[in-house]
Amino acid sequence: MSGRTAFVNARLIDPDTGLDAKGGLLVEGETIADVGPRVFNDGKPANAAVIDCNGQVLAPGLVDMRVFTGEPGAEHRETLASASESAAAGGVTSFAMMPVTDPVIDDAALVDFITRRAAATARVRIYPTAALTKGLKGAQMSEIGLLSEAGAIAFTDADRTVASSLIMRRCLAYAANFDALVITHAEEPSLAGAGQINEGAFAARMGLGGIPTAAEAIAVERDIRLLELTRARYHLGQVSCAAALDVVAEAKQRGLPVTCAVAGHHLALNENDIGEYKTFAKVSPPLRSEEDRQAMVEGVRAGVIDAIVSSHDPQAPETKRLPFAQAAYGAVGLETLLSVALSLHHDAGLSLVDALRRVTIDPAKILRLPQGRLAKGAPADLVLFDPAAPRKIDPVEFRSHSKNSPFDGRLMHGRVLRTVVAGQTIFQAA
Repeated sequence: MSGRTAFVNARLIDPDTGLDAKGGLLVEGETIADVGPRVFNDGKPANAAVIDCNGQVLAPGLVDMRVFTGEPGAEHRETLASASESAAAGGVTSFAMMPVTDPVIDDAALVDFITRRAAATARVRIYPTAALTKGLKGAQMSEIGLLSEAGAIAFTDADRTVASSLIMRRCLAYAANFDALVITHAEEPSLAGAGQINEGAFAARMGLGGIPTAAEAIAVERDIRLLELTRARYHLGQVSCAAALDVVAEAKQRGLPVTCAVAGHHLALNENDIGEYKTFAKVSPPLRSEEDRQAMVEGVRAGVIDAIVSSHDPQAPETKRLPFAQAAYGAVGLETLLSVALSLHHDAGLSLVDALRRVTIDPAKILRLPQGRLAKGAPADLVLFDPAAPRKIDPVEFRSHSKNSPFDGRLMHGRVLRTVVAGQTIFQAA
């Protein structure tokens, strides 16, 4: 692209303002200079590269709040560069990186390393989170103040629950002093135990240990009680069951500073999709019942769920192609996030504006990022896509180093045509 780029003949969708109309958008440098139904009605601007959108959707680039990578320490699973390529192919222009690395991101120097490394090798915007507790061990609080100054966008133990209520209270209280966002994983460890999948009749037929929904709901209830004492900014990284969602809804009604997200696989899949011990569908929290899945869809519709995340967690084949009980947890999801969001439009009746809201402006607001909107002066981070294009998910085509997708072979809708970051095209469909 040149310094000025005109997107013409587009269906503009801006969830921040509710805009859904035909129009155009002008990019100058790294920002949006003009946007709206009347832009370019009088002709195309001079000295600008012109991109004809052919009536397809032009929207803010997706913002993903939960992405794991392998770098540093497990680059064979994913590097920052490969995660960036995967994100670009999925229309994701910004993501929050979880601190589950080797070494764990619990030191200001490591936050700085990730920031610099991402700037040097990644094409999308990568925002590092830092560990809530030292080494993700749940025993000692991290230096939240120093890590915030270094650039950590949030604090989380990612896929682990802080079991000690005392440590969790201290973390929340300290985070509140810095107005820092705390992102949690809700799973009461002693109840989850050695379980592998959702507790119930299906687990019994499979002969696998079950993880009850109560393990999630109790952990959320504990955190909400601590939130009442501390008033920190609290975000539940993944909600997967109706019982936990009810706790969040009640906390919101009382005005507590709580938000939550749902992973794409918990929106689109249920425990039966594990089939004959399909380890690519082994995730944490586990895939739940169809009733819980439907509750997640309704949670998005009602606005109780604030964001949809990929929970992108690449795993190597040798850790997944094992007996189910021994296989690692985790699924890749960056390249299917848009299709999952669009499924709410195609299958659940949400408007395209509302479906995109949960993967653009709402997560951007939670993370306090300037992205996620089509507005003058906003970063020119965009995705152009065909919302109706059918696709059959084939992980072999993924840009990610790892291919452990629970959507393998699934028929979905949505094809990314172009991804733009800071005014530059970083992905274009063949």
